[in-house]
Amino acid sequence: MTETESIAYDVVVIGGGPVGENVADRTRAAGLTTALVESELVGGECSYWACMPSKALLRPVIAQSDARRLPGLAEVVQGPLGTPAVLARRDEFTSHWKDDGQVAWLDGTGTDLYRGQGRLAGPRTVAVTAPDGTVTTLTARHAVAVSTGTRVQLPDLPGLADVRPWTSREATSAKAAPGRLIVVGGGVVATEMATAWQALGSRVTLLVRGKGLLNRMEPFAGELVAEALTEAGVDVRTGTSVESVSRVNGTVVAVTGTGDRIEADEILFATGRAPHTDDLGLESVGLEPGSWLETDDSLLVTGTDWLYAVGDVNHRALLTHQGKYQARIAGAAIAARAAGGPLLDEPWGAHAATADHGAVPQVVFTDPEAAAVGLSLAEAEQAGHRVRAVDVEFSSVAGAGLYGDGYKGRARMVVDLEEEILRGVTFVGPGVGELIHSATVAVVGQVPVGRLWHAVASYPTLSEVWLRLLEAYRDS
Repeated sequence: MTETESIAYDVVVIGGGPVGENVADRTRAAGLTTALVESELVGGECSYWACMPSKALLRPVIAQSDARRLPGLAEVVQGPLGTPAVLARRDEFTSHWKDDGQVAWLDGTGTDLYRGQGRLAGPRTVAVTAPDGTVTTLTARHAVAVSTGTRVQLPDLPGLADVRPWTSREATSAKAAPGRLIVVGGGVVATEMATAWQALGSRVTLLVRGKGLLNRMEPFAGELVAEALTEAGVDVRTGTSVESVSRVNGTVVAVTGTGDRIEADEILFATGRAPHTDDLGLESVGLEPGSWLETDDSLLVTGTDWLYAVGDVNHRALLTHQGKYQARIAGAAIAARAAGGPLLDEPWGAHAATADHGAVPQVVFTDPEAAAVGLSLAEAEQAGHRVRAVDVEFSSVAGAGLYGDGYKGRARMVVDLEEEILRGVTFVGPGVGELIHSATVAVVGQVPVGRLWHAVASYPTLSEVWLRLLEAYRDS
């Protein structure tokens, strides 16, 4: 192991995914010298094993499903998807797992890239071990930002190590569709990958320990997605735990809590994430290795005046778009503190990630899509708000019928009865992912319900569901 001299920067960012890239972009735009450390591919999990490849797999699935709802198209899209072509297009969206384009973008910001494992080695100090064993020490005059995200958390099951299970990485990068696939989990990754691989030719069994799917959304979201998965051919089993797994002559055998034996070619565990902080050197600055990093709203780690945790690693909202939002906030806060200027950290200020609290949007790209922002009815009630849920079926919206025959979906807004604003909105149905930003603006902007009456939805579009929701609220 060879150690080089120490190199000083204003800011050092550990983790080169979308979040770390955005922190670096914002600090460089503020004139601060910035180094970024990445141990794998610049662009991170989202670009190569999560958001981009998964949506590239899902888009043809959803487009075909939409086409099958339209006479004139339905007759010509009844055959199976061209799986090799779908996978080839997926490969294009991951740049064939090469990061040249992302590195070029990073270079364009003026950020210095260090490839290797970055570990904290004391306050404002990062030791980078390159693939050849060379260690470079980076010091930060103002801030170190940790943007290392999360890693897969596999259950402690007998025989699991020998099975070589799929995680989200294998599920989004597989070179062929397995004939039979077991998916364990009921969240976003599990439902999206069950949707994709069933349509791409696998026979999918979905095993869910809980009572239903997508348990962080309104209950009807998981119910409608489960119903559609079942109609598509997925064997959905709720209340089902996996007690053991084995691989015999290439075949995976999963034994459930009821004693059922399920055979498959591959098994995907989508059962949770853990913070990627176990080998980060947190102990060198008095923090617990492997822990989530708690922050204030400027993303400054509690108890420090120089360490920031941005993105999934702080456990505030495990979503790429929310992490990039945090990165913009953190970059601005770092720059403000470095300049000795005022910190605008009041709610909705330039240096406060206020939207992390009750205004987080998410889209699940299943068929139908599920999209939500803010609090569910249960969450709003638990938070002490006096609220009412208003529900409408998309069958009451002319645009839904035009979108496709047999369109099925539901919308809910959670109205704060004291402040007359929306605490949350949920849409489930084909194409509703493109509706959620309007709901996000309403929730973040705390737009009074009375003012929403004057936001006229174009006819005939899916967005006319807003009129139906407001009418239902007025008439109830």
